[in-house]
Formats: sequence, C-alpha cells, structure tokens
Amino acid sequence: MSIRLRLYQVDAFTSQVFGGNPAAVCPLDTWLPDDVLQAIALENNLSETAFVLRDEVRGWQIRWFTPLQEVDLCGHATLASAYILFTRLAPGLERAQFNSRSGPLVVTQGEDGWMEMDFPSRPPEPCAPPDGLAEALGATPRETWLSRDLLAVFDSEEEVRALTPDMGRLAALDVFAVVATARGAQADFVSRFFAPRVGVPEDPVTGSAHCSLVPYWARELGKSTLLAHQVSARGGVLQCEDRGERVGIAGQAVLFLEGYISL
Repeated sequence: MSIRLRLYQVDAFTSQVFGGNPAAVCPLDTWLPDDVLQAIALENNLSETAFVLRDEVRGWQIRWFTPLQEVDLCGHATLASAYILFTRLAPGLERAQFNSRSGPLVVTQGEDGWMEMDFPSRPPEPCAPPDGLAEALGATPRETWLSRDLLAVFDSEEEVRALTPDMGRLAALDVFAVVATARGAQADFVSRFFAPRVGVPEDPVTGSAHCSLVPYWARELGKSTLLAHQVSARGGVLQCEDRGERVGIAGQAVLFLEGYISL
C-alpha cells in the first residue's frame, strides 16, 4: 500500500528564501519505523529533517534526523516546524509546545514574523583542545570549551570567517561538533558550526549550538540579551537571551517548498 506524506521545506533564521538554514518538516499521523524516517532524512539531504506528530494525549511530538542519525536537539528545524504549525497545520495558534528527547520545547509568536524558542541551557566547561584540532580547523583557537559541542574560541570575527576546515580531520575528532566563535563586529558574537561526524559538514545556522554559546558569551560580555550572527555562506541572525537554566533563541522563517512524499 502506498503512503503519501506532506513535506515542507523552510528556511529558518532568515526572512528571505535562500538564506538561513533549510529544514524539512514532515507531519505524520502515526510514527513510521525508524529506518523509514532515517531514509527520508537521507533522501532530503538537508542538515535536519523534523518529523512532527499530533498526539491527542501528549500534544505535538517532534523528532529530528540528520542524513546519518537521529539527534537529541535541533533548533532551526524546531523553528521551521513551529512556522508550519502557525501557518499551515494550526493557524491561529500563538504558542506551540513540542515534546522531545530534550524535554518540552516551547515556541511563541512575536512581532514582525519573529518566533522565540525556549531551550535548555548547556553551559560549556573549559577543556584542553583535542589532539589534531588546530590542524583540522586550519588555525589555533585561543581557548576551548566543551558541552555537547566543542567550542573553539578565537580572537576575532575575521579569524572565524577565514577558517577552511579539513572535514576529514574534523570527523575524526571524538566530539559531536566543533563550533568556532568570537566576538562580532556587528553582533555580540559570531559562530560557525561543523559536524561532519554526523553528516553535516557545515551547518548554515544552528539553534542548538546557542544553548552553549549563549551562556558562554553572556558570562564573557556581562549581559543577558545577545545578538548572534552565524557567519556561514548563507548566514543567519538570532536574538538570544540567557535565562539561567534556559535560553531564549528567536528567529524568523520563510517557506520555500511544499509538496508530498510518495512511499
């Protein structure tokens, strides 16, 4: 028996198509086998595909898959999923709560198309740089910190923008991802995100990385409200707030594509 699934592609953390980070959003009526979900994510070949399901008892469920594996948390695909709820699946809804492997995640509509996500804070701890990090990045960071991701802190935005990492060497490091970051020229801080180990060589805009970047830079800069730029080729803008055990991460989104998957 054939199955027809709705599919949306949304550019997150941007107000214009071809910017920000593209995510696929696939609403489901029931969970499909994990290998099918993974195959869909691989076929989409985006950094993340989000699957959302409306459960009458538990509310909206969400899961995220890279082309290679399921992950515990993804920001841009959550923002994209909330955008689809607000504009397609549940028009008039102003507050979406997703239940996930990282606990409840709330997204609220703001003004001028901005949506704010309430995410867990993941403060990093100082650590020694892993062997081969400088060779993998092509530059030596000033310091390194570790949470889920390895934060490589540089002295300037120019250094972060100039990085040309060796993805093979980065993938060999025993970390989920490497985030290069520095103070920004037009923003409080900038970053780039590399996760070739899980099938994402460079992610254009990474909400989940800001669960660690926000507490780090809030402490460094002595302020709780922060403007962040992810300086990938596509680029993205995030308005962030350090709230102790939680972080607020706000962005915009725009629909690029809608259609169907035939299985």
